[in-house]
Amino acid sequence: MTLSGEPAHRGLVVVAEDDASIADILRLYLVKAGYRVQVERDGAAALAAIRSLKPAAVVLDVGLPSMDGIEVCRRLRAEQNWTVLLFVTARDEEIDRVLGLELGADDYIVKPFSPREVVARVNSALRRAAGASSVSSSLTVGAVRLEPGARRVYVGDSEVSLTATEFDLLAFLMRSPGQVFDRDQLLSHVWGYSAGAGTRTVDVHIAQLRSKLGALSPVRTVRGVGYSAEAPH
Repeated sequence: MTLSGEPAHRGLVVVAEDDASIADILRLYLVKAGYRVQVERDGAAALAAIRSLKPAAVVLDVGLPSMDGIEVCRRLRAEQNWTVLLFVTARDEEIDRVLGLELGADDYIVKPFSPREVVARVNSALRRAAGASSVSSSLTVGAVRLEPGARRVYVGDSEVSLTATEFDLLAFLMRSPGQVFDRDQLLSHVWGYSAGAGTRTVDVHIAQLRSKLGALSPVRTVRGVGYSAEAPH
C-alpha cells in the first residue's frame, strides 16, 4: 500500500485491517485529524510495515489473514518494540480483551465503533506516550525509580520496559504515594475516558505492572477500593 498523500503533522499511523470499508473510513478520519496513514490488509505485511516505518501508533485488527493481530503484537513486544498499539476487533469476549492487554496493547476497541472514538483513543494513547507532564523530576517509591522525561523505570539498578500505558499508570500512582484511587479515577486520569471502557482494563494493566516490577513493586491493592503506590513493608 502507498502512504496517504495528505500533509500531516502528527506522525504516521499503521492501520492493519482486512475489511476495506473499515480501513478506508479509519484512514479518512485519521488523515482529517492530521496523521499520515499506511493501510495493510494482512498481518505479515503489517508486521513488516511496523518494523520498517516505525510509526507513531498502530491500529490493529485481531482477525487478520496470514498472521492474526495477537501474533503481530506478540512478536513486536518480544522484540521490545513498544510502539503504541490499539486492538480493534469484533470479538468482545473478556478473555480476548485480557489477552490483548496482557500482550502489551495500549487499548482495545470493539466493533462496531465510531471512527471518531478510534481517533480519540489514538490521540489519548499518543499523549500518554509523549509523557506530557508537569512533573519532570524523578519519582521514587521504595526501590522503584521513574524518570518522567526519559520515560524510563528502574527497579534498583535494573531498567524495566513498560508500555506507554503501563508507564503512565505507574507514574500517576507514584505522583501521589499512599493515595488510593478507584478504577474509574484511574480510567479517567490515565486513559482519558470514562468507565465505559471497562474497569477490567485497569486490573489487567496493574497485574502486568506487578509482574514486570517483581517483588519490589510499589503497587498496592486496597480491597474493595482501588490501588495506590507505597513502598513494600
